[in-house]
Amino acid sequence: MNTEPRHIFVGGIRVEIVRKGIKNLHLAVYPPHGRVRVAAPLTVSDDAVRLAVVNRMGWIKRQRAKFEAQSRQSIREYVSGETHYFLGQRYRLKLVDGANAGRVQIRGSRSIELHVRAGSDQLIRERVFLAWYRQELRNRATPLVEKWATIMGIAVPAWGIKRMKTKWGTCNVEARRIWLNLELIKKPSQCLDYIIVHEMAHFFERNHSNRFVALMERYLPQWQLAREELNAEPLSHEDWQAN
Repeated sequence: MNTEPRHIFVGGIRVEIVRKGIKNLHLAVYPPHGRVRVAAPLTVSDDAVRLAVVNRMGWIKRQRAKFEAQSRQSIREYVSGETHYFLGQRYRLKLVDGANAGRVQIRGSRSIELHVRAGSDQLIRERVFLAWYRQELRNRATPLVEKWATIMGIAVPAWGIKRMKTKWGTCNVEARRIWLNLELIKKPSQCLDYIIVHEMAHFFERNHSNRFVALMERYLPQWQLAREELNAEPLSHEDWQAN
């Protein structure tokens, strides 16, 4: 059973400790700000966690430096000239005012047009654009969820899309449901495969254990490359975090 997370400081770095019913200690560094988290067996002491962090301090600092250098988007206002991402590609937004109804259309390889009614404010422009993002992600995720459920030998789970500030995806094992972060529509297509397989693997193994890693290696041998690509992509102004 999981216990409430607690925190220690090692070399000036705040480390979150979550104790679980697992056999091995797992250390991770998460974007965008390099949060350090350790999942530790219930019987492992704080001193043992501290030693593990000290032993990997060089790697931790390299990961934090990489995230610090990562590109970030400013807050979007949905006006002409802004940069927006779709499936890993960068596009320049062109606002088309005076349309009969809101819609989004890609023009060539460089431009996305946002059509809105005359006088639409920033909130309405954002709503139209995010509705397009959501539909595009649903169109792409639907066959992938069905494909991977078949490959992994499970019933197609319930799934949905929502904006999340801390995860690329989540899995509720009891409800047999996964959630995908709307932000994934901005990323290369292989990142979506990675998150879907990652969350489905939790139906077999709740924790990021050796068994979980073996499942990822079995079903998606290039999963680590996809994860690196996901974390290397520009971040939005919100605090997204690797799962």
